[in-house]
Amino acid sequence: MAAIAFAAMPPIDAARLDPVVKAYDIRGTVPDQLDETMVEAIGAAFARFARNEGGPADRVLVGRDMRPSGEGLARAFSRGVTSQGLDVVDLGLCSTDELFFAAGHFNAPGAQLTASHNPAQYNGIKLCLAGARPVGEDSGLLDIKAMAAAGVEPATAPGTVTHDDVLPAFAAHVKSFVDVSALRPLSVVADTANGMGGLIVPAVFEGLPFELEIMYGELDGMFPNHPADPIQPENQRDLIARVLSKGADVGLAFDGDADRVFLVDDQGQPLSGSLTTAIVAKVMLEKHPGSVILHNLICSKAVPEVIRENGGTPVRTRVGHSLIKKVMAETGAAFGGEHSGHYYFRENFRADSGIIAALVVLEALSRARVPLSEFRKPFERYAASGEINFRVEDPAVVIERVAEAFAGADQDRLDGLTVDLGDWWFNLRPSNTEPLLRLNLEAPTAADVDRHVAEVRSVIEG
Repeated sequence: MAAIAFAAMPPIDAARLDPVVKAYDIRGTVPDQLDETMVEAIGAAFARFARNEGGPADRVLVGRDMRPSGEGLARAFSRGVTSQGLDVVDLGLCSTDELFFAAGHFNAPGAQLTASHNPAQYNGIKLCLAGARPVGEDSGLLDIKAMAAAGVEPATAPGTVTHDDVLPAFAAHVKSFVDVSALRPLSVVADTANGMGGLIVPAVFEGLPFELEIMYGELDGMFPNHPADPIQPENQRDLIARVLSKGADVGLAFDGDADRVFLVDDQGQPLSGSLTTAIVAKVMLEKHPGSVILHNLICSKAVPEVIRENGGTPVRTRVGHSLIKKVMAETGAAFGGEHSGHYYFRENFRADSGIIAALVVLEALSRARVPLSEFRKPFERYAASGEINFRVEDPAVVIERVAEAFAGADQDRLDGLTVDLGDWWFNLRPSNTEPLLRLNLEAPTAADVDRHVAEVRSVIEG
């Protein structure tokens, strides 16, 4: 069979790439910001980078979520990859953590076509190298952007496309994080928000003793029931109502690409990402005594306290998956958690997985033989503001004004500005993409939080 002749990949105007290439991934609205031509060029650039810069590679794994634009964009990305002489293994519909698992399991670079929790008109690309090594702005994404902007010459011989289903292997891998014999027949409701959790959650729970009910399990990238963004309280309302009406033990709320999860207890009360991080950290220290455990700098102070109390070493990190995975590799950390609902496991190729975190908590709950509403209490020690966004003209100027206003307190600039005043603290970080400042504040009580938020707000708003 004659080889397909590929023309040189035309350059993509850098001004078009600027708004879609973010700190940790590529994301934009389809087709005005992100179209098949651009995605094909990015696929070619990624293949070139993976082969020449990221280590030897002869194939790229490509997965996608259920968004209407996903199939066409995945084909376009694959055309870009095969134009460089690399083969594509098309994984079809899969969750992002399934794609990262495959990249580790097969030791091959991968790309997931997804826009995570964003609305239906968005799509994007999350990239990783062989072994699920992250690709962010400090680990190759800017190089890929530059190559796409310059245009990429095709290889002499194109690659091929084959198909594979890694869901059974992924489900078995997830189950390996728990002692299945210790699990009890808990009642679990999972709201998968018409996202990829509707595919992976039943596969993982098959054969386990839980009574599982799936809400909004149909894969529908138009998100007809509610946005697939579980960090927003309004998107957990249906799950909370069902947990209470059913008398379920646990509720699980997944985002669109199913790599994040938030939990709801038997009383219909949500658990923050910090609280879940603390619980999982304790379990992981029981399995891996004395380990390093990572937490990002907007996690509750309860997280490092729990880590120390259980014999671990807490390490505080910046926000963002590529940064956390890098620190995990450097420290050998067994686990890392983010307040945003991302949970990273060393034995998961240092990648994050909501479904692994969910099973770890369910095993702990099975062993404790108490309701989650009781089990959570020792880990819940402070009140938090949640993330509050402020639209400002010049974030850097405002940060300096806030730093000066609290000059007498302990401060650091690990990620934005963190100010610690002893019994309360806050972090103020600029958005990567908008003229926004994000405030997270923690204090002993809700009344203290309200009072201190008003104090910081007055400085921000000048």
